[in-house]
Parts: sequence; C-alpha cells; structure tokens
Amino acid sequence: VHHQDVEVAVGRLQDTPWRIFLMLFSVTSQIFIRRLLLVPQSPRGPFNRSIMDLSALVSSLNNFASLSLAENWDNVGLLVEPSPPHVVRTILLTNDLTEEVLEEALDCAAGLILSYHPPIFRPLKHLTWGSWKERLVIRALENRVAIYSPHTAYDAVPKGVNDWLARALGPSSTSPLHPSTAPCYPGGSSYRVEFSSKQNLGLQAALSGLQTIPGVSVTTLPARRGGEDWVRVSLSCTHDGMLQAVGLLAKDSILYESTEVLPLQKPSFPQAGMGRLCFLSQSISLATAVEKVKQHLGLSHLRLALGKEKTLESPVQTAAVCAGSGASVLHGVKADLYLTGEMSHHEVLDAVAGGTSVILCEHSNTERGFLKELRSSLMVHLEDKVQVEISQKDRDPLQVI
Repeated sequence: VHHQDVEVAVGRLQDTPWRIFLMLFSVTSQIFIRRLLLVPQSPRGPFNRSIMDLSALVSSLNNFASLSLAENWDNVGLLVEPSPPHVVRTILLTNDLTEEVLEEALDCAAGLILSYHPPIFRPLKHLTWGSWKERLVIRALENRVAIYSPHTAYDAVPKGVNDWLARALGPSSTSPLHPSTAPCYPGGSSYRVEFSSKQNLGLQAALSGLQTIPGVSVTTLPARRGGEDWVRVSLSCTHDGMLQAVGLLAKDSILYESTEVLPLQKPSFPQAGMGRLCFLSQSISLATAVEKVKQHLGLSHLRLALGKEKTLESPVQTAAVCAGSGASVLHGVKADLYLTGEMSHHEVLDAVAGGTSVILCEHSNTERGFLKELRSSLMVHLEDKVQVEISQKDRDPLQVI
C-alpha cells in the first residue's frame, strides 16, 4: 500500500470510521514492513546525513582504546547488537545506562549508546520485563539500538578517565599505579626452552621430534664447549608446546639435565594502566586540593578524611588517583592524598592511619565529566562521520541534601 494512495482514498471518504481505519492501517503497515525488511528507523530528531555501519564503527571504537587494556573481570565492547544491517547516525554518550537515558536515546534517534559502565555485567539467565536491566536489552533490540561499553579500557588508556581526573589537582607528572601489559607475548610464545648438546644421533632424534610439536619453534646455533663443537638449541613455545617439549626431552637424560625453562613476561605499556600516581609540580595545601577537585568535577560538596596528624593546611605533593571505586587500586600506595569516588569505612580508616588524607566524590562523579573530552576526541577520531551527543539525563544516583 502506497502512503500517497491511502491519503487520496482517505480524502475521498467522508465516513469518519473508515478514515480512522485506513489511517491506522497505513501506520501499522509501515511499521510492519520496516521491521520485516530490517530497515533502520528514521530519526525522530534533526536529520543527519552522516552514517557509519555498526561493524565499522565498533572497529573504530576498539582502535580508539584497545579493549585489551580492560581488566580481565570486566565486560567490555559491543554488548547489544541489532541484527544486521545496522547503520548509526548518532552516538549517545552516558556514564550509566538507565531507562531514562534509553528513552533519551530513542528521542534523539541514537543508533548506538556508548555507556561507560556496562549495563550487562553479570550473566543474564533470561530476558523478562520484571528486571530493569533486562528491560534495557529488550527495548534496545526492539528499537534497533546497539550498546557498547569501554569501562576500564578508558580508565587505563593514556588521556583517559584517570588522566582527566588527575588534572583536577593541577600540573603534575603522572604514571600508572598498575601499568598495563601487552595482550600477548612477543611472537605468541610464552616460554623459552633451551639446552645444549654435542652433535649426535640423540640430538638429531630430539630435534626431529620437537619440530613436529604444535606451538614450538626450533632455533639451533653453533657453540663451543671445552674445545669441542656443540649445538645450542632454543625453543619458543606456547604453554602446551612447552609441556610437550619438556616431556620429549625427559626421555633423554643427558639432554634433560641441560634443559632450562624460562617463562617470558608480557611487555608493559608505560603510559597505560590503572590509577595514576601524581607528583605535583608545585605543592598545594589540602584545603586548596579540595577546592580544585570541587571546581574540576562541578561539585558543591565532597567527603574528606584527614590523614593522621594532618590538617587542612598540610601540604600535598603526591596524590594517588583512581576514578570510581579505587580502594583495590590505591591500597598500599604511599601518597599525601587519595582521590577517588568511593571507599569503604574500613578502607578509609586504613589510609588515614597511614597518614594519607582521602577525598571521596561519589562513584560516577569522578567519571562523568570525562564525557565532554570524550565527545571531542571521538568526533575527531571518527572524522565527523556520525553525530556524538552527551546524555542530559545521566547523573549520579546519590546527592547531598
């Protein structure tokens, strides 16, 4: 049924019930056909000609901040994917995805919601209307809205959430409290197995067997020992390959006695990692630090615990910073000040007893302000191919009254 044909027919009919029936038929037919053909819905807000295919957009987001930087307990990346094809005109940024934020996303025709915190964290055993988080998934899929979450990948990446939070205290030199490591070992091998032997039939048999083991790369080098020609053998191995290689070498007692197994370490990323240790360019008082944090985060109130024998005039030269819930990251770090979103009562007592003052700003207040910088960075990274908006409904659930 063509929409224009229906309008003409309705215009010719004078009977009101028939007119209402045809109008409803026209609307429901369009919705049915659109869903049947998986055609993306037209935006409710201003029309934007720039679009990106979801797969290309997700690939670009992954390149912006590698998901390998995220903590292994985290749930990051594309969490909800409408059936393809799916194109995105608008991205809505939010710190937390609530039902109010989802409704806002539908109003602005966002094809993807980038939620800093993952709305799906623990496994879902079912999707029903009784749970608000399950409703988020149901409504997102019904309305063809993708959901992507970077979470701790954005905490770890240089110029990410923690670097933004550290700037609250003024100019400083910073380094990660817990540096990130590369996602894989160089060359894909996690072990080096080495041994030396005279050139003999036993060595040749061992080399022939080693070369057949999956995950084992064999390198031989000439060597001299006691004026005699020897062979130095180096094996680059995966974990399973190492176990099989050592098992094969154990069959020859002479080779096995000279075998060394060396576990390799993943290289670290010096500027990436969890938390930040800040050495301020110029010492400031604790009272000044409080005011600087308030101004940076746009807060009128925060919580402060004075370290043992410290006052508001005590100097702050070093600060350990962690956005969100920082106790596990900050634990044991020597600094004049801890700056984070939340810590438990006993964790604060431990810090204070060690002479460290603590500023708590509530969990998401230490993260949400980063979205403004993220918006600017993403628009450059995505070359303005999509519109990037920040949620106006997103806010910390706690307030001081």
